[in-house]
Amino acid sequence: MIVDELPLSRAVVDRAAEHRRDGLADALSASSTRVLLVDDGSVLTDDTGDLLLLSPDDARALVAEPVAPSSDADASTPSPQDDADGLWLLLGRDDDGSAYLARRVLGRRPAPATGSAADALVHPAAGARDASGGPTTPLPPGARWSSLRVVGATLSARDAGLATAAVALDAWHARHPRCPRCGAVTVATQSGWVRACTVDGSEHYPRTDPAVIMAVVDDADRLLLGHATAWAAHRWSTLAGFVEPGESLENAVRREVREETGVVVDTIEYRGSQPWPFPASLMLGFRAHARSTDVAVDGVELESAAWFTRDELRDAVASGEVIPPGPSSIARALVEDWFGGRLPDGPAF
Repeated sequence: MIVDELPLSRAVVDRAAEHRRDGLADALSASSTRVLLVDDGSVLTDDTGDLLLLSPDDARALVAEPVAPSSDADASTPSPQDDADGLWLLLGRDDDGSAYLARRVLGRRPAPATGSAADALVHPAAGARDASGGPTTPLPPGARWSSLRVVGATLSARDAGLATAAVALDAWHARHPRCPRCGAVTVATQSGWVRACTVDGSEHYPRTDPAVIMAVVDDADRLLLGHATAWAAHRWSTLAGFVEPGESLENAVRREVREETGVVVDTIEYRGSQPWPFPASLMLGFRAHARSTDVAVDGVELESAAWFTRDELRDAVASGEVIPPGPSSIARALVEDWFGGRLPDGPAF
């Protein structure tokens, strides 16, 4: 298993950051520009499962342009449909100069409610989303909304990179409409890569939350997997957690494993990284050696955890007793890296 060729890390299009300040208008007027539609973790795909790339005019025809506020509206507070909210995003350019844009489609599902877990979109509960995702915009024949979680592993390298960037930026704009310094409204600038405060002038950039994810292996070469309290029955995966302020990646691995399972790890080996824009994680993958094997789950994040030999995991996946992570995830890559090949076919999450 090649951990450094992870599904959502295969970006090949030049991000063309030097064109962000003044390149959006040109891209919108060029017939060679191609546009993908994005909403709430989903992208529009065609009947072959590839990204459906549209011309700017076709994208405008499919998704209604924002309506300017009426004269009695508060002009200092852009509406969610205002162009300054970053509905058009410059994703990059091909070698021939052709641009790729994303058009955000304001969807049907709001952000998690105040007080909900910070990682509500990283590990959603069963039933929290459907397979197709996306809003209810009328679609061209053969087109459908596809969750990046589901199709990320089957998209081409070009499409996976474009879709991952689009999903990440879409989530950031949706969740950060106001200035964290003063609370005033922000507007999108630099082709959707910056939000500027309308009061104090400060600039704010897309956030990325580092998270460690670990294949923990003991002296008997068994793999430790956990079942989260929020998951449906039979779903198992590697352990993971967010890096805390002032913490190294290695210490985050040790802390998370011990907090969730009571297992102590010593030797840690970096295996690869992958963006996971649900909504803003960067998953940093490791293989960790267990110095102890007694398991005592925390009961808060994990409901249960267990050690698996390769034969045990193979049989459990084949029988449906274990539903492994989906093929777009780094968790699946870490498991198959240890397993020595592909897991048996069957359901995945």
